[in-house]
Amino acid sequence: MPTLTIRNLPDHVHSTLRLLAAQDGISVEAEVRNILSNACINNKQPVSSLQQLVDRLYQGKKPGNVVEQLIQERRAAAKNE
Repeated sequence: MPTLTIRNLPDHVHSTLRLLAAQDGISVEAEVRNILSNACINNKQPVSSLQQLVDRLYQGKKPGNVVEQLIQERRAAAKNE
């Protein structure tokens, strides 16, 4: 398995990780592994709508009515086919 080294971790972050690990009864390494694994799993949740996909792609900085514009463009293209 790959190994990851994190340098220059702020003291308060390391302290918080130690506390979280102690609360869970596991090592700091295991706690960080769980956090990273959960972050990757949560990032791969299926998109249930076109609007959610657009929101993810634009990360909250999208122009308004993108989905509606796509639908209108598709309808116009279908009329010309």
